[in-house]
Amino acid sequence: MHRSMLLTDCNGKMIGASVQELVSKVEIVDFAQHQEKYKPQQTPLEDAVEYPKAINSLLEKSMTDNQKNQPTNDIHPGDITRRDFAALLVGASLAATVQSAAAAGFEVTETDVEIKTPDGTCDAAFIRPKTGSHPGVLIWPDAFGLRPSMRAMARRLASEGEGYAVLVPNPFYRVSKAPFTDASTFNFQNADDMAKLRPLMASVNAAGNAEKDATAYVAFLDSQKEVNKAKKIGTQGYCMGGALVVRTAAQLPDRIGAGASFHGGGLVTDKPDSPHLLAPKIKARMYFGIASNDDERQPDAKDKLKESFAAAKVSAEIEVYSAQHGWCVPDMPMRDGAPIYNKAEAERAWAKLVALYKVALA
Repeated sequence: MHRSMLLTDCNGKMIGASVQELVSKVEIVDFAQHQEKYKPQQTPLEDAVEYPKAINSLLEKSMTDNQKNQPTNDIHPGDITRRDFAALLVGASLAATVQSAAAAGFEVTETDVEIKTPDGTCDAAFIRPKTGSHPGVLIWPDAFGLRPSMRAMARRLASEGEGYAVLVPNPFYRVSKAPFTDASTFNFQNADDMAKLRPLMASVNAAGNAEKDATAYVAFLDSQKEVNKAKKIGTQGYCMGGALVVRTAAQLPDRIGAGASFHGGGLVTDKPDSPHLLAPKIKARMYFGIASNDDERQPDAKDKLKESFAAAKVSAEIEVYSAQHGWCVPDMPMRDGAPIYNKAEAERAWAKLVALYKVALA
């Protein structure tokens, strides 16, 4: 028996195809073509510090960057009025996220924990319903790591459906305790701000580190009474966390039942260790939500993802969203005077995530 690649037609209907039909019949949805009213503003080609370009450039360089520089949380003020406005938007978005969690009808509890890994001690947040045991979920944060916005998303997930036991680690523990509290003040056009990310991202993207960390994080989840070990574990990631989701699913194929990447960076590269080449090692159901400007920058990435997972006979759904890189995370900074966070598309992505976990972690 094979597993089918699940993709979506232009009306949002799931398509199941046999392996023989995949290459000729499977469709990757590009919502930017079908939802013109949500079409984002085009970015000038001369904008050399565009967020997805900058982040993906850091991902590509992270294996060779100097990891000895200790990052700080000293962010340059820049345009105070604009950043104050961004902070107000972030506060409203985080409040809405917390209210969504509270509306689920049962309480969750949050604990700061430390997890021993082969390379040190990772600070993390463990969030779960106050009673019962539930499927475990590992959230790989974006380039700004463990912070209030990620905790808020974990609280919301913990209260979804019958509940989930959610772990959000600081992926940069080798270099620093969780280094950011608010991404909205970050300036991608500031060289000093960008320099802060290099040693952080290099620390988790160095060869073998994500795999070691994933093993330790899942072992932690499996050691908790609030985690139902009879059910598979899910993992989701944002920005750089998308690639780490793929590596986690490949590292622990018998434990990971579902993986979701949202505006993932570095999923498809020309290197022999590119995440998309790990498809044959994966048994989980996979979901890839791609930002419209990431798709513009690398239009063949979705096709290579499709081909890799189809050839491996692994269930995967791939969609292009009418939103910018980073659209799912409430505290993303402003870009060209407008918020990166897109509530409508973030809610659509959240619904996809919840549906995936409901099926794959049941």
